[in-house]
Amino acid sequence: MWTWFRLCLRLLHCEMGRRVRKSKAKPNGKKPAAEEKKVYLEPEYAKSRITDFGFKELVVLPREIDLNEWLASNTTTFFHHVNLQYSTISEFCTGEACQTMAVCNTQYYWYDERGKKVKCTAPQYVDFVMSSVQKLVTDEDVFPTKYGREFPSSFEALVKKICKYLFHVLAHIYSAHFKETLALELHGHLNTLYVHFILFAREFNLLDPKETAVMDDLTEALCGGGGGDGPGGAAGAQNHVKER
Repeated sequence: MWTWFRLCLRLLHCEMGRRVRKSKAKPNGKKPAAEEKKVYLEPEYAKSRITDFGFKELVVLPREIDLNEWLASNTTTFFHHVNLQYSTISEFCTGEACQTMAVCNTQYYWYDERGKKVKCTAPQYVDFVMSSVQKLVTDEDVFPTKYGREFPSSFEALVKKICKYLFHVLAHIYSAHFKETLALELHGHLNTLYVHFILFAREFNLLDPKETAVMDDLTEALCGGGGGDGPGGAAGAQNHVKER
């Protein structure tokens, strides 16, 4: 199923320019002000999926499968899918249009290897995310693929870190580029990916509810529960900008 998902996205990405030119929802080159009207919450779009498969069953650890192997396999897959989904709108996510890595009322900063806080544009932030995650998932000492190699003791913490970054990218696509995603008719793919990712993260406690609270309303609409403070908690924080 996910191989088909990847192929569909690639085919649609090739036609991205043509579709957007024909669509009435053309990007205007300006970043929406925290997406005042959250189009992705409208029922006609929120219900869109590319499959009605039961993801709650899909994310459960299969019998006789090592937990770390299951986390590694799924984390790597999510990385590739999120990267592919972002690539479909990357030409609209520019330094001019997205001058900060913003999601609704939250602004994210990158922290370099020395822990220094770096303010950057959204495309720069996403590039940092994809480069750092790519480095991790291809590191044989972190994500071992050869028989007899063991996972590091810090593996779960690294998976949680990766999931946090991938969540930021997905949340930015919804918050700043859902209209472009809609114009490309890729909202069903995005919703399916988000549901699968969130349910997997919930199953293994990979995301801090405080981290995902910014999108609790979306999670409630797509997955039937926001976690953490719930939708009300996120809504109550809309009057000021938070930094993370």
